[in-house]
Amino acid sequence: MGENINENTIDMSVNLAGVKLRNPVIAASGTFGNGSEYNGIIDISLLGGICSKGLTLTPRPGNNGVRIWETPSGLLNSIGLENKGITYFIENELPFLKQTGAAVIANLSGGESAEYVKGAKLLDESSVDMIELNISCPNIKEGGMAFGLDTGTAAAIVSAVRRACKSKPLMVKLTPNAPNLSSVAKSCVNAGADALSLVNTFTAMAIDIKSRKPVFNNTIAGLSGPCIKPIALRMVWELFDVLHDAKMKIPIVGIGGISNCCDALEYLMAGSRAIQVGSSTFANPNAMIEIIEGLHNYMTDNKINKISDISIKG
Repeated sequence: MGENINENTIDMSVNLAGVKLRNPVIAASGTFGNGSEYNGIIDISLLGGICSKGLTLTPRPGNNGVRIWETPSGLLNSIGLENKGITYFIENELPFLKQTGAAVIANLSGGESAEYVKGAKLLDESSVDMIELNISCPNIKEGGMAFGLDTGTAAAIVSAVRRACKSKPLMVKLTPNAPNLSSVAKSCVNAGADALSLVNTFTAMAIDIKSRKPVFNNTIAGLSGPCIKPIALRMVWELFDVLHDAKMKIPIVGIGGISNCCDALEYLMAGSRAIQVGSSTFANPNAMIEIIEGLHNYMTDNKINKISDISIKG
């Protein structure tokens, strides 16, 4: 910390597995489109990073039926990774994202190992800054979250993608639904992950009392929003300690119910190197900008020079 702080001495930049972010605030995958959808609504060049929609090797139409369902203090979704494919993203979406100055993180999803590997090769040869390997999506029937539920499958898919990902840092997005999250996390690190992001959505459901049927065609959906923050925060706190004790010095990106600056501060204090903001963007498109401004003000008021000094974990 410093004695004399002014706006010119405050450093909000973050080194995330070799990728420099101007600040620790990242737009989460699946809630920010591919960036251009919010252009003109907010100044997206102010963001630290932008995660793409979940990208698959070939285009996917997504799930049929209801896709979004509001629940108290949260949101249920069953999108099903609707996207136009990795090649379309690279040719049509990536050029715009690179112009923003925010770090571009490609969220790689798939249904089987070979699909992940081929997708990773394409993204590794592109100009994205980092690949976020999604082994935690609960809304597709094949692959998805199944890869992240136990150490063996997690290690296998991370290892396979790591071999295909030769030049880009690899961040693995973990599911909170794993029976032993710490073991899965350590297996991912041992298999070559450069960073970990957590958590993805919690498995949940809703029933339509009029039709007396589950709301979603797949029955199970993913829960996000403020209601999951205390649980997700606890998971980040505990995982930091587990990795620290195992001498695995790898950055964690905290995700889950972050709506304002106070939420972001809690995650940074719990050991997150950066944070991702998702569902709250729907309710307040300016949420991420307000969080960035709030972090800056907090650092000024508390005479903190560097954003990393906020953490209470060593």
